[in-house]
Amino acid sequence: MLLFLKSTSGKVKQYPDEQDDNKNNINETCCTSLTVWRKSLLFSCKGFTVIGSDGSLLFRVDNYTGHPHQIILMDGSGNPIFTICKRKKLGLVDNWLIYEGEVGENCSIKTTSKKPIYSVKKNLNIIQSKLNVLAYVYGGISEKGYAYMIEGSYANRSCRILDDSRRVVAEIKKKEAINAGVSFGLEVFLLIVRPGFDSRFSMAIVLLLDQMFS
Repeated sequence: MLLFLKSTSGKVKQYPDEQDDNKNNINETCCTSLTVWRKSLLFSCKGFTVIGSDGSLLFRVDNYTGHPHQIILMDGSGNPIFTICKRKKLGLVDNWLIYEGEVGENCSIKTTSKKPIYSVKKNLNIIQSKLNVLAYVYGGISEKGYAYMIEGSYANRSCRILDDSRRVVAEIKKKEAINAGVSFGLEVFLLIVRPGFDSRFSMAIVLLLDQMFS
């Protein structure tokens, strides 16, 4: 399976509505195309495996079981990139914090000396929202003006990450198989990242969407 993912990692489907949107359309020839497999390479773990367009193992998540309060995004060698923690806060809204590197087992604002670089808040008004906004990303722990917004449908693997100027910086798309009759389903999909946007951070957002909407 992994060899097949490597051989098809760069294939992207272009949808008609995206072709008409010149402002927000990502020119995929100059973007980073990553294949995301919703499975850990370790037999005993659940997680994610991310393959680059050159076939290299870029990112992995191996400590992902059920709905944990903490997720560690690692590079292909197992070095921690981001620690993602569910914020312990009263209320129904999902709030998450993103830290650089590893922060320990009990990560929270009160128990770690590190400061979160981003906080992410799930949007509860998806049904009423015409834009179908899934979540907002804020710098640090402030919620005064979002840095990024995610809209679309994670369940259908069709999402866009937009900056505060509403420019698309990354997209999640279904992966098209080269061979007719072969379907990847929802377990394998594409993450398309615009030049200048951090592919590591894009993958962190994928992990959060999976927590919020799976």
